[in-house]
Amino acid sequence: MIEFLFDYETLRVMWWILLGVLLIGFAATDGFDMGVGALLTFVAKTDAERRVAINTIGPVWEGNQVWFILGGGAIFAAWPALYAVSFSGFYLAMFLVLLALIMRPVGFKYRSKRPDPAWRTRWDWALFVGGAVPALIFGVAVGNTLQGVPFHFTPDLRPVYEGSLFGLLNPLALYCGLVSLAMLVTHGAAWLTFKAEGSVAERARVVGTRSAIITAVLFAGGGVLVWLGLLGGYRVTSPIVWDGPSNPLVKTVVADGGAWLGNFHAHPLLWIVPGLGVAAPLLAAAGFQARLEGWTFIASKLGVVTIIATVGLAMFPILLPSSSNPGHSLAVFDASSSRATLRNMLIATVIFMPLILAYTAWVYRVLWGKVGEKSIEKAGSSAY
Repeated sequence: MIEFLFDYETLRVMWWILLGVLLIGFAATDGFDMGVGALLTFVAKTDAERRVAINTIGPVWEGNQVWFILGGGAIFAAWPALYAVSFSGFYLAMFLVLLALIMRPVGFKYRSKRPDPAWRTRWDWALFVGGAVPALIFGVAVGNTLQGVPFHFTPDLRPVYEGSLFGLLNPLALYCGLVSLAMLVTHGAAWLTFKAEGSVAERARVVGTRSAIITAVLFAGGGVLVWLGLLGGYRVTSPIVWDGPSNPLVKTVVADGGAWLGNFHAHPLLWIVPGLGVAAPLLAAAGFQARLEGWTFIASKLGVVTIIATVGLAMFPILLPSSSNPGHSLAVFDASSSRATLRNMLIATVIFMPLILAYTAWVYRVLWGKVGEKSIEKAGSSAY
Protein backbone atom coordinates (compact mmCIF):
# COMPACT_ATOMS: atom_id res chain seq x y z
CA MET A 1 0.00 0.00 0.00
CA ILE A 2 2.83 2.39 0.91
CA GLU A 3 4.62 1.60 -2.33
CA PHE A 4 1.41 2.31 -4.27
CA LEU A 5 1.08 5.75 -2.65
CA PHE A 6 4.63 6.59 -3.63
CA ASP A 7 4.22 5.41 -7.21
CA TYR A 8 4.98 8.28 -9.63
CA GLU A 9 1.60 8.03 -11.36
CA THR A 10 -0.26 8.01 -8.04
CA LEU A 11 1.78 10.91 -6.69
CA ARG A 12 1.00 13.02 -9.74
CA VAL A 13 -2.73 12.39 -9.48
CA MET A 14 -2.70 12.94 -5.72
CA TRP A 15 -0.97 16.29 -6.11
CA TRP A 16 -3.48 17.29 -8.77
CA ILE A 17 -6.20 16.51 -6.23
CA LEU A 18 -4.34 18.33 -3.44
CA LEU A 19 -3.87 21.39 -5.64
CA GLY A 20 -7.61 21.41 -6.22
CA VAL A 21 -8.24 21.04 -2.48
CA LEU A 22 -5.99 24.00 -1.69
CA LEU A 23 -7.56 26.24 -4.32
CA ILE A 24 -11.06 25.25 -3.24
CA GLY A 25 -10.07 25.78 0.39
CA PHE A 26 -8.92 29.29 -0.48
CA ALA A 27 -12.15 30.11 -2.35
CA ALA A 28 -14.38 28.57 0.32
CA THR A 29 -12.71 30.44 3.22
CA ASP A 30 -11.08 33.62 1.97
CA GLY A 31 -13.84 33.77 -0.62
CA PHE A 32 -16.40 34.98 1.89
CA ASP A 33 -13.87 37.54 3.14
CA MET A 34 -13.62 38.93 -0.39
CA GLY A 35 -17.39 38.76 -0.72
CA VAL A 36 -17.88 40.80 2.45
CA GLY A 37 -15.39 43.37 1.20
CA ALA A 38 -17.20 43.64 -2.12
CA LEU A 39 -20.51 44.12 -0.27
CA LEU A 40 -19.25 46.47 2.44
CA THR A 41 -20.38 49.78 0.99
CA PHE A 42 -23.73 48.36 -0.13
CA VAL A 43 -25.05 46.41 2.86
CA ALA A 44 -23.68 48.71 5.58
CA LYS A 45 -24.78 52.35 5.46
CA THR A 46 -23.56 53.83 8.74
CA ASP A 47 -20.12 53.70 10.31
CA ALA A 48 -21.40 51.38 13.04
CA GLU A 49 -22.89 48.99 10.48
CA ARG A 50 -19.67 48.91 8.50
CA ARG A 51 -17.74 48.11 11.66
CA VAL A 52 -20.13 45.21 12.23
CA ALA A 53 -19.48 43.86 8.72
CA ILE A 54 -15.72 44.30 9.04
CA ASN A 55 -15.61 42.61 12.44
CA THR A 56 -17.30 39.47 11.07
CA ILE A 57 -14.15 38.80 9.02
CA GLY A 58 -11.47 40.86 10.80
CA PRO A 59 -10.35 38.09 13.20
CA VAL A 60 -10.24 35.31 10.56
CA TRP A 61 -9.19 36.76 7.21
CA GLU A 62 -5.45 36.31 7.80
CA GLY A 63 -5.87 32.60 8.57
CA ASN A 64 -8.14 32.17 5.56
CA GLN A 65 -5.59 33.78 3.25
CA VAL A 66 -3.04 31.14 4.24
CA TRP A 67 -4.80 28.83 1.78
CA PHE A 68 -3.76 31.21 -1.03
CA ILE A 69 -0.13 30.99 0.06
CA LEU A 70 -0.34 27.20 0.32
CA GLY A 71 -1.86 26.97 -3.16
CA GLY A 72 0.88 29.12 -4.67
CA GLY A 73 3.52 27.12 -2.82
CA ALA A 74 2.04 23.84 -4.04
CA ILE A 75 2.12 25.07 -7.64
CA PHE A 76 5.74 26.19 -7.23
CA ALA A 77 6.92 22.92 -5.70
CA ALA A 78 4.71 20.28 -7.36
CA TRP A 79 4.12 21.87 -10.78
CA PRO A 80 7.14 24.13 -11.52
CA ALA A 81 6.38 24.43 -15.23
CA LEU A 82 2.82 25.53 -14.44
CA TYR A 83 4.17 28.07 -11.95
CA ALA A 84 6.68 29.44 -14.48
CA VAL A 85 4.12 29.88 -17.27
CA SER A 86 1.11 31.06 -15.28
CA PHE A 87 2.84 33.45 -12.88
CA SER A 88 4.91 35.02 -15.68
CA GLY A 89 2.11 35.07 -18.25
CA PHE A 90 -0.44 36.42 -15.79
CA TYR A 91 2.13 38.69 -14.13
CA LEU A 92 0.30 42.00 -14.51
CA ALA A 93 -3.02 40.41 -13.58
CA MET A 94 -1.44 38.85 -10.50
CA PHE A 95 0.13 42.21 -9.66
CA LEU A 96 -3.35 43.76 -9.69
CA VAL A 97 -4.60 40.97 -7.42
CA LEU A 98 -1.73 41.43 -4.97
CA LEU A 99 -2.17 45.21 -4.97
CA ALA A 100 -5.86 44.76 -4.19
CA LEU A 101 -5.13 42.18 -1.48
CA ILE A 102 -2.60 44.53 0.12
CA MET A 103 -5.37 47.12 0.48
CA ARG A 104 -7.26 44.78 2.81
CA PRO A 105 -4.84 44.61 5.77
CA VAL A 106 -3.99 48.29 5.34
CA GLY A 107 -7.69 49.12 5.37
CA PHE A 108 -8.30 47.04 8.49
CA LYS A 109 -5.32 48.67 10.19
CA TYR A 110 -5.93 52.32 9.40
CA ARG A 111 -9.69 52.70 8.96
CA SER A 112 -10.44 53.31 12.62
CA LYS A 113 -7.35 55.39 13.35
CA ARG A 114 -9.28 58.60 12.71
CA PRO A 115 -12.95 59.41 13.37
CA ASP A 116 -13.19 61.55 10.21
CA PRO A 117 -16.06 60.14 8.05
CA ALA A 118 -14.26 60.96 4.78
CA TRP A 119 -11.14 59.13 5.99
CA ARG A 120 -13.14 56.04 6.90
CA THR A 121 -15.12 56.11 3.65
CA ARG A 122 -11.93 56.07 1.59
CA TRP A 123 -10.70 53.01 3.46
CA ASP A 124 -14.11 51.37 3.04
CA TRP A 125 -13.73 51.68 -0.70
CA ALA A 126 -10.19 50.31 -0.41
CA LEU A 127 -11.68 47.26 1.31
CA PHE A 128 -14.23 47.04 -1.52
CA VAL A 129 -11.40 46.96 -4.07
CA GLY A 130 -9.57 44.38 -1.95
CA GLY A 131 -12.60 42.11 -2.19
CA ALA A 132 -14.10 42.72 -5.64
CA VAL A 133 -10.96 42.93 -7.78
CA PRO A 134 -9.40 39.58 -6.76
CA ALA A 135 -12.80 37.86 -7.04
CA LEU A 136 -13.12 39.15 -10.61
CA ILE A 137 -9.51 38.57 -11.71
CA PHE A 138 -9.40 34.99 -10.40
CA GLY A 139 -12.43 34.20 -12.55
CA VAL A 140 -10.81 35.93 -15.54
CA ALA A 141 -7.75 33.71 -15.04
CA VAL A 142 -9.95 30.59 -15.07
CA GLY A 143 -11.66 31.84 -18.24
CA ASN A 144 -8.33 32.26 -19.99
CA THR A 145 -7.20 28.85 -18.79
CA LEU A 146 -10.27 27.24 -20.33
CA GLN A 147 -9.71 29.03 -23.63
CA GLY A 148 -5.99 28.37 -23.68
CA VAL A 149 -3.06 30.69 -23.03
CA PRO A 150 -0.65 31.80 -25.78
CA PHE A 151 2.66 30.29 -24.76
CA HIS A 152 5.20 27.80 -26.01
CA PHE A 153 8.48 26.26 -24.91
CA THR A 154 11.88 26.58 -26.53
CA PRO A 155 13.83 23.35 -27.17
CA ASP A 156 15.58 23.81 -23.82
CA LEU A 157 12.15 24.13 -22.10
CA ARG A 158 12.21 27.87 -21.50
CA PRO A 159 8.60 29.14 -21.47
CA VAL A 160 7.73 32.00 -23.82
CA TYR A 161 4.48 33.89 -23.18
CA GLU A 162 3.02 35.73 -26.18
CA GLY A 163 -0.02 37.45 -24.67
CA SER A 164 -0.78 40.73 -22.91
CA LEU A 165 -2.89 42.01 -20.01
CA PHE A 166 -5.56 43.35 -22.35
CA GLY A 167 -5.59 40.03 -24.17
CA LEU A 168 -6.52 38.37 -20.88
CA LEU A 169 -9.49 40.73 -20.50
CA ASN A 170 -11.43 39.23 -23.39
CA PRO A 171 -15.25 38.94 -23.28
CA LEU A 172 -15.41 35.22 -22.49
CA ALA A 173 -12.81 35.53 -19.72
CA LEU A 174 -14.68 38.50 -18.27
CA TYR A 175 -17.84 36.38 -18.32
CA CYS A 176 -16.04 33.81 -16.16
CA GLY A 177 -14.90 36.68 -13.96
CA LEU A 178 -18.54 37.67 -13.42
CA VAL A 179 -19.35 34.08 -12.44
CA SER A 180 -16.58 34.21 -9.86
CA LEU A 181 -17.62 37.63 -8.57
CA ALA A 182 -21.29 36.65 -8.23
CA MET A 183 -20.32 33.37 -6.54
CA LEU A 184 -18.13 35.07 -3.92
CA VAL A 185 -20.60 37.91 -3.35
CA THR A 186 -23.18 35.22 -2.57
CA HIS A 187 -20.71 33.55 -0.23
CA GLY A 188 -19.99 36.84 1.51
CA ALA A 189 -23.69 37.59 1.88
CA ALA A 190 -24.27 34.13 3.35
CA TRP A 191 -21.48 34.78 5.87
CA LEU A 192 -22.97 38.13 6.85
CA THR A 193 -26.42 36.66 7.44
CA PHE A 194 -24.75 33.94 9.51
CA LYS A 195 -22.51 36.21 11.59
CA ALA A 196 -23.99 39.71 11.61
CA GLU A 197 -27.03 41.13 13.33
CA GLY A 198 -29.53 43.82 12.43
CA SER A 199 -29.71 45.81 9.22
CA VAL A 200 -26.43 44.44 7.86
CA ALA A 201 -27.75 40.89 7.88
CA GLU A 202 -31.11 41.96 6.40
CA ARG A 203 -29.53 43.83 3.48
CA ALA A 204 -27.09 40.96 2.92
CA ARG A 205 -30.07 38.60 2.74
CA VAL A 206 -31.64 40.64 -0.07
CA VAL A 207 -28.40 41.00 -2.03
CA GLY A 208 -27.46 37.36 -1.46
CA THR A 209 -30.76 36.10 -2.85
CA ARG A 210 -30.20 38.02 -6.07
CA SER A 211 -26.52 37.18 -6.44
CA ALA A 212 -27.19 33.48 -5.78
CA ILE A 213 -29.72 33.37 -8.60
CA ILE A 214 -27.32 35.29 -10.85
CA THR A 215 -24.55 32.81 -9.98
CA ALA A 216 -26.71 29.83 -10.97
CA VAL A 217 -27.80 31.48 -14.22
CA LEU A 218 -24.29 32.59 -15.19
CA PHE A 219 -22.78 29.19 -14.36
CA ALA A 220 -25.46 27.39 -16.38
CA GLY A 221 -24.79 29.87 -19.18
CA GLY A 222 -21.12 28.99 -18.98
CA GLY A 223 -22.08 25.35 -19.47
CA VAL A 224 -23.90 26.34 -22.64
CA LEU A 225 -20.78 28.19 -23.85
CA VAL A 226 -18.71 25.06 -23.23
CA TRP A 227 -21.29 22.92 -25.06
CA LEU A 228 -21.12 25.32 -28.02
CA GLY A 229 -17.32 25.13 -27.97
CA LEU A 230 -16.93 28.87 -27.34
CA LEU A 231 -14.87 28.41 -24.16
CA GLY A 232 -12.30 26.30 -25.95
CA GLY A 233 -11.34 22.71 -25.35
CA TYR A 234 -8.19 20.63 -25.75
CA ARG A 235 -7.65 16.90 -26.02
CA VAL A 236 -4.52 14.76 -25.67
CA THR A 237 -4.24 12.55 -28.76
CA SER A 238 -0.99 10.71 -28.06
CA PRO A 239 -0.65 7.82 -25.58
CA ILE A 240 -0.44 9.05 -21.99
CA VAL A 241 2.58 7.80 -20.04
CA TRP A 242 1.69 8.52 -16.43
CA ASP A 243 5.11 7.65 -15.05
CA GLY A 244 7.05 9.27 -17.89
CA PRO A 245 9.46 12.22 -17.82
CA SER A 246 8.26 15.74 -17.05
CA ASN A 247 8.64 17.02 -20.59
CA PRO A 248 5.61 18.74 -22.15
CA LEU A 249 7.11 18.52 -25.65
CA VAL A 250 6.74 14.76 -26.13
CA LYS A 251 2.95 14.56 -26.53
CA THR A 252 0.38 15.77 -29.04
CA VAL A 253 -2.67 17.84 -28.16
CA VAL A 254 -5.38 19.19 -30.45
CA ALA A 255 -7.90 21.98 -29.97
CA ASP A 256 -11.37 20.47 -29.76
CA GLY A 257 -14.41 22.55 -28.90
CA GLY A 258 -16.16 19.66 -27.19
CA ALA A 259 -13.17 18.34 -25.25
CA TRP A 260 -14.12 19.91 -21.91
CA LEU A 261 -17.22 17.71 -21.84
CA GLY A 262 -15.29 14.52 -22.60
CA ASN A 263 -14.71 13.41 -19.02
CA PHE A 264 -18.38 13.90 -18.18
CA HIS A 265 -19.49 11.83 -21.17
CA ALA A 266 -16.99 9.11 -20.27
CA HIS A 267 -18.02 9.07 -16.60
CA PRO A 268 -21.71 10.14 -16.34
CA LEU A 269 -21.62 10.25 -12.53
CA LEU A 270 -19.42 13.33 -12.82
CA TRP A 271 -22.45 15.29 -14.08
CA ILE A 272 -23.48 15.48 -10.41
CA VAL A 273 -20.74 18.06 -9.81
CA PRO A 274 -21.83 20.73 -12.34
CA GLY A 275 -25.43 19.90 -11.46
CA LEU A 276 -24.70 20.87 -7.87
CA GLY A 277 -22.88 23.93 -9.19
CA VAL A 278 -26.26 25.15 -10.46
CA ALA A 279 -28.46 23.70 -7.70
CA ALA A 280 -26.40 24.84 -4.67
CA PRO A 281 -26.67 28.60 -5.39
CA LEU A 282 -30.42 28.16 -5.93
CA LEU A 283 -30.61 26.34 -2.59
CA ALA A 284 -28.69 29.25 -1.05
CA ALA A 285 -31.22 31.68 -2.54
CA ALA A 286 -34.04 29.66 -0.99
CA GLY A 287 -32.14 29.58 2.30
CA PHE A 288 -31.79 33.36 2.29
CA GLN A 289 -35.55 33.69 1.88
CA ALA A 290 -36.33 31.07 4.54
CA ARG A 291 -33.81 32.67 6.96
CA LEU A 292 -31.99 29.36 7.42
CA GLU A 293 -28.63 31.00 8.05
CA GLY A 294 -26.50 27.92 8.67
CA TRP A 295 -27.94 25.96 5.75
CA THR A 296 -27.58 28.98 3.49
CA PHE A 297 -23.88 29.24 4.26
CA ILE A 298 -23.41 25.49 3.70
CA ALA A 299 -25.26 25.69 0.36
CA SER A 300 -23.15 28.68 -0.67
CA LYS A 301 -19.95 26.84 0.25
CA LEU A 302 -21.14 23.78 -1.67
CA GLY A 303 -21.68 25.98 -4.70
CA VAL A 304 -18.13 27.32 -4.46
CA VAL A 305 -16.70 23.81 -4.16
CA THR A 306 -18.64 22.30 -7.05
CA ILE A 307 -18.21 25.23 -9.45
CA ILE A 308 -14.43 25.14 -9.05
CA ALA A 309 -14.35 21.33 -9.10
CA THR A 310 -16.28 21.36 -12.37
CA VAL A 311 -13.44 23.24 -14.06
CA GLY A 312 -10.80 20.84 -12.78
CA LEU A 313 -12.78 17.74 -13.78
CA ALA A 314 -13.50 19.17 -17.23
CA MET A 315 -9.85 19.90 -17.97
CA PHE A 316 -8.24 16.77 -16.50
CA PRO A 317 -5.53 15.69 -17.31
CA ILE A 318 -4.60 19.09 -18.78
CA LEU A 319 -3.42 21.78 -16.35
CA LEU A 320 -2.82 24.71 -18.69
CA PRO A 321 -3.50 24.45 -22.44
CA SER A 322 -1.51 26.43 -24.99
CA SER A 323 -3.61 28.21 -27.59
CA SER A 324 -0.62 29.10 -29.77
CA ASN A 325 0.94 25.61 -29.75
CA PRO A 326 -1.45 23.00 -28.27
CA GLY A 327 1.27 20.36 -28.21
CA HIS A 328 3.12 22.42 -25.60
CA SER A 329 0.18 22.37 -23.18
CA LEU A 330 0.95 21.38 -19.60
CA ALA A 331 -0.63 18.19 -18.29
CA VAL A 332 -0.73 16.29 -15.01
CA PHE A 333 1.50 13.57 -16.42
CA ASP A 334 4.27 15.76 -17.88
CA ALA A 335 4.53 18.98 -15.83
CA SER A 336 5.24 17.78 -12.30
CA SER A 337 8.32 17.83 -10.13
CA SER A 338 10.37 14.69 -9.57
CA ARG A 339 8.97 11.65 -7.82
CA ALA A 340 11.18 12.33 -4.76
CA THR A 341 9.89 15.91 -4.48
CA LEU A 342 6.26 14.86 -4.71
CA ARG A 343 6.82 12.07 -2.19
CA ASN A 344 8.54 14.30 0.38
CA MET A 345 5.92 17.00 -0.02
CA LEU A 346 3.15 14.45 0.47
CA ILE A 347 4.74 13.27 3.73
CA ALA A 348 4.96 16.88 4.96
CA THR A 349 1.34 17.49 3.94
CA VAL A 350 0.10 14.43 5.81
CA ILE A 351 1.85 15.71 8.94
CA PHE A 352 1.01 19.42 8.81
CA MET A 353 -2.35 19.64 7.04
CA PRO A 354 -4.30 18.10 9.96
CA LEU A 355 -2.60 20.59 12.29
CA ILE A 356 -3.67 23.51 10.09
CA LEU A 357 -7.24 22.20 9.90
CA ALA A 358 -7.37 21.63 13.66
CA TYR A 359 -6.08 25.12 14.42
CA THR A 360 -8.52 26.67 11.94
CA ALA A 361 -11.43 24.80 13.51
CA TRP A 362 -10.32 25.94 16.99
CA VAL A 363 -10.16 29.59 15.88
CA TYR A 364 -13.68 29.49 14.48
CA ARG A 365 -14.90 27.79 17.64
CA VAL A 366 -13.38 30.52 19.83
CA LEU A 367 -14.85 33.26 17.63
CA TRP A 368 -18.28 31.63 17.40
CA GLY A 369 -21.29 33.90 17.75
CA LYS A 370 -23.01 36.90 16.23
CA VAL A 371 -21.51 40.34 15.71
CA GLY A 372 -23.73 43.37 16.32
CA GLU A 373 -23.44 47.03 17.16
CA LYS A 374 -23.68 46.30 20.89
CA SER A 375 -20.81 43.82 20.75
CA ILE A 376 -18.73 46.38 18.84
CA GLU A 377 -19.37 49.00 21.51
CA LYS A 378 -18.51 46.50 24.24
CA ALA A 379 -15.22 45.55 22.51
CA GLY A 380 -14.24 49.20 22.25
CA SER A 381 -10.81 49.85 20.76
CA SER A 382 -10.10 46.13 20.34
CA ALA A 383 -12.69 45.97 17.55
CA TYR A 384 -11.89 47.02 13.98
